[in-house]
Amino acid sequence: MRLYAFLLAALAALAARLRGADPERGDVPGWVMITVMTAALVLAILVPFREAIVSAVQNALNSVTSVG
Repeated sequence: MRLYAFLLAALAALAARLRGADPERGDVPGWVMITVMTAALVLAILVPFREAIVSAVQNALNSVTSVG
């Protein structure tokens, strides 16, 4: 019963903290922007140079895995 009361109190405290008056509420967090920008950069590089990248990776893997 004590564990249940503790968990209930912890969840209530977490909910209160999440609902707090945050001046930046509604803004896009920085890590989301970094993730989106990184994905866009990867696509911007991958689209025009896809064949060269695939070829370079295949050559590297073949040189590492080849016996001889």
